[in-house]
Amino acid sequence: MFQELTQDNLAEIVAQNETVVVQYAASWCGNCRIMKPKFKMLAAQHEHVPFLIVDAEQFPNARQLAKVDNLPTFATFKNGVLVNQTQTNKAEVLAELVQEVL
Repeated sequence: MFQELTQDNLAEIVAQNETVVVQYAASWCGNCRIMKPKFKMLAAQHEHVPFLIVDAEQFPNARQLAKVDNLPTFATFKNGVLVNQTQTNKAEVLAELVQEVL
């Protein structure tokens, strides 16, 4: 399931789902735009898992869940806890991150 958050409720979504994958992005971030279709493609392959895009500038509470300091940042959560995160513009690195929690 792919979704772009429209409110700062990531903590609720993480608490309600066993596994969550997040792309932290910003409208000005070129690498974020490059990675978005790759992120969506992974989401389509794992429809039972929420794949969320969070505007890191618009939603500071969500940003704090993964201590995001660079964009794009990808984070995985399992059972309400941050498992791992990485800053990347490589699809292979993103795929490896996702496989860790599936």
